[in-house]
Amino acid sequence: MFQDPKRYQAKHHYVTAAGADLVEILAAQVGERVLDLGCGTGQLSAQIAAAGAEVVGIDLSAEMIEAAREQFLGLSFAVGDARDFSFTEPFDAVFSNATLHWVKPPEEALACIAACLGQGGRFVAELGGARNVATISRALIDQLADRGLHPQSPWYFPRLGEYTRLVEQAGLRVAYASHFPRPTLLEGESGLRDWMEMFAKTLTKGVSPSMLEELWKAVENAVRPALYGDGGWHADYWRLRVVAYKE
Repeated sequence: MFQDPKRYQAKHHYVTAAGADLVEILAAQVGERVLDLGCGTGQLSAQIAAAGAEVVGIDLSAEMIEAAREQFLGLSFAVGDARDFSFTEPFDAVFSNATLHWVKPPEEALACIAACLGQGGRFVAELGGARNVATISRALIDQLADRGLHPQSPWYFPRLGEYTRLVEQAGLRVAYASHFPRPTLLEGESGLRDWMEMFAKTLTKGVSPSMLEELWKAVENAVRPALYGDGGWHADYWRLRVVAYKE
């Protein structure tokens, strides 16, 4: 998905920082086996391992996995697809931060998650929910349409009821779920452009470099009244958080 781990860590460290309290909710115990699904460059995997858990991290990006292996030599990382993975030994928990809104269809990922959990195992996840980056994505899509381009959205931002229903259909019992706004300060004056260049690549695939520069400026102008202030650009994040158990 993301192929530039250095840029990801330099410009988008807020993704990892925002996941720290999800690690607290996970509350990994000494000796537990935990799968970090969509581990990226491994920072949250390392935080989980620091509690004494045995962590396995998987990510679709080979570049992200290579960076994780280089930084955290004692941990286990592998390239893997969230829609198609399995392990011989069950996990006590599956943890996922800011990954599952990239995964379609969601049912395939949830089936794999449920299958790899042992009895009593827990699923602790946060993903983009309904209304996530609605201002940014609407401006991007409108500006692309003005230029004769009509790409499909790469994201899956479900409503709370929709996602909890899918989790339970996969065989897990939802114990907690929340859908909440989390406006997020982006890094520097180029923060919005950096966000689009990293996370909206699928929408702009095939756009010429000259048109891309014009597109970024047009989107910035369109969303500035809503998303710029108090020291910089803010992404209009809405997050969906869920804790569920396999019984």
